[in-house]
Amino acid sequence: MREGFYFGAGPAALPTEVVKQAAKEFVEYENQGVGLGEISHRSKQATQIIDDAKSKVIEILKVPETHEVLFIPGGGTGGFAAVIYNLMAAFAAKTGKKGKADYLVTGTWSAKGAAEAKRLGVETNIVFDGKKDGKYRHISDQSEWKFSDPAETAFVYFCDNETVDGIEFPQLPQVPEGTNLVMDMSSNMFSRAVDVSKLAVLFGGAQKNVGIAGVSLYVVRKDLLKQASPAELTQLGVLIGPSVFDFTLIAKNNSAYNTVSIFAVQVINLVLGDLLAKGGLDAQEKESNAKAEKIYALLDARPELYLTTVAKAARSRMNIVFKFKDADTEERFLKGAAELHLTGLKGHRSVGGIRVSNYNAITPEAIDRLAEYMSKFN
Repeated sequence: MREGFYFGAGPAALPTEVVKQAAKEFVEYENQGVGLGEISHRSKQATQIIDDAKSKVIEILKVPETHEVLFIPGGGTGGFAAVIYNLMAAFAAKTGKKGKADYLVTGTWSAKGAAEAKRLGVETNIVFDGKKDGKYRHISDQSEWKFSDPAETAFVYFCDNETVDGIEFPQLPQVPEGTNLVMDMSSNMFSRAVDVSKLAVLFGGAQKNVGIAGVSLYVVRKDLLKQASPAELTQLGVLIGPSVFDFTLIAKNNSAYNTVSIFAVQVINLVLGDLLAKGGLDAQEKESNAKAEKIYALLDARPELYLTTVAKAARSRMNIVFKFKDADTEERFLKGAAELHLTGLKGHRSVGGIRVSNYNAITPEAIDRLAEYMSKFN
């Protein structure tokens, strides 16, 4: 039995029963004499795992028939490039032009996404940059947003939850009609309902809220699978992406074009099965909100001790960040928490402070234990 509670931001905690079952299946899967790290990604068993996981994604997120579910290596960082390659190629096929990309920058992660677009030679427009005085604290008012001409824009990207900075969109951002909206849900996927029909792409690395490192989940609108040929892209000056990120190839091969980690997909399958058993997305959203509200109530009740900087309207439910007035107090807090087996609370190295990652696998009991400690700490 594992002791204590781990609040790390990613790779993150998994439901205990999922860990136990996955461990068994890594050793041997369905009496096959081999484990899930050994079977072929094109075997009957692997295909069934992929299909089962896709089916659960479709059920939980209410994915419409207009969209395809894909499992692709590369993590969230790989997703930056995958989105660029595919949506630029789809825009070229539709318009015969080289498109631009719009980015809503709310924190460290979306800033990295925009930087990747620029690095790959995409004409990039920052719709807004929420950074002020060197910190990300809020989501700019929509009246300040400056989109590119939709007729010239291949896609608009936003990160729904900023893991480092503790900022989360309260709802889908409003973008110009006809724009391909790309939603990066690497750290809050399956924590609340989302209208997939309004999205061109939803994607995220699995290792924060739905699985382990080694695979990412994509939900892609099917019309985006029609893409310009390499020759056409070359003529337009659009960068050609590697096959490993090609949505069209991956969809045609049921996510097994290359050697996808079947073990990682099975962990997603088990996690989503656990989510369905606890009541699905509605139940999870209520639980996530209640857990976050408990910690924020403690922070707000003691502002002289717990220093928060994120605007209340933009506070993340998944990554709750705060600081202390000095390093000594922070060190005492972390040491005292560790003595109670409350770990993974140290903030990201780039910003410091404390970060409570309130992912789906963090139980109400874990939050209660942390809240009790925080209420007594001084």
